[in-house]
Amino acid sequence: MRFNVSDEVRGLVPGFTHLAVEAHGLVNGPSDDASAALLDEAARRLTERLDGRTPDQDPHIAAWRAAYTAFGAKPSRTRNSAEALARRALADGGLPRINRIVDAYNAISVAHLIPAGGEDLDRIKGDMRLVRATGDEPFVTTAGGEEVVEHPDAGEIVWCDEEGVTCRRWNWRQGPRTRIDDSTVNAIFLLESLAPMTMDALVAAGAELAEALEKLSPGARITVHSPE
Repeated sequence: MRFNVSDEVRGLVPGFTHLAVEAHGLVNGPSDDASAALLDEAARRLTERLDGRTPDQDPHIAAWRAAYTAFGAKPSRTRNSAEALARRALADGGLPRINRIVDAYNAISVAHLIPAGGEDLDRIKGDMRLVRATGDEPFVTTAGGEEVVEHPDAGEIVWCDEEGVTCRRWNWRQGPRTRIDDSTVNAIFLLESLAPMTMDALVAAGAELAEALEKLSPGARITVHSPE
């Protein structure tokens, strides 16, 4: 599958780069000691990196806040996924334990302060596209235990496939249709960066994610694709 970034998005937020990690033959399941250890280590690294600062004072998070502002989102109200996770890591409750695979990419997101998302490859329809929404695209989610259809704001940056929006406000809120759960076997992970994060730092984050996935799922076939 391919990740296509529209010219509108590139024009609005120049310098956006992403790296994909493709995995086949994963063995997922409830969070365990191994995945929890990844999260604990990520929280430790985050604390060391920030050195008393808040996440929004990190240059990479500041760049994401500016990107959100550029397409009309309020970055303090709908935070990018990296900042949202970092704030949870620093709070008393710490990082949530979701499942082994989600824990792995959440740990990478926190340790590197980079938005990282995962999609179940078998539930994606066609290629993935990063576009500015018209406002008509369907975003299927749940509310009160019931399936509901929402629509993004016109001009909002969203990830979508042929069936509809998979993640609103760039990397703020993922829909349940393509979410990684305990039954996921094949997945694609996307790491997203803006300047001042360097290409070397992005590649290092991708390599660390691949290593974590291999340890959690021995025998899985992991491919790190070149940054785009």
